[in-house]
Amino acid sequence: QLQLIESGGGLVQVGGSLRLSCAASGRTATRHHMGWFRQAPGKEREFVAAISWTGDMTVYAVSVKGRFTISRDNTKNTIYLQMNSLAPEDTAVYYCAAKLGTPTDLTNQVRYDYWGQGTQVTVSS
Repeated sequence: QLQLIESGGGLVQVGGSLRLSCAASGRTATRHHMGWFRQAPGKEREFVAAISWTGDMTVYAVSVKGRFTISRDNTKNTIYLQMNSLAPEDTAVYYCAAKLGTPTDLTNQVRYDYWGQGTQVTVSS
């Protein structure tokens, strides 16, 4: 089992930045690829970014590419999502998720095995 806890969410103005963290505990020795997803009010949860276990592969949604950066520190069992140039449409609950196995289909949320509880990000205009 892996437990995932997100932090770093909050209220920020348009154009501002936030860094989300996701700390993993439990079976952290198991190789797991990580993703960030988000769900805005009244919308379905959507893919944001993902990173492979080794960190050598990253994938981004078109809507965040160039503004968001995903990274990981396996010595701390933590992944990060640096979010810059935030816009109102980035307002959502952000979830981190872990996927076991191969680093394929990382944009597909149904492939993920463990999920955090989420952290709220609100961008005010």
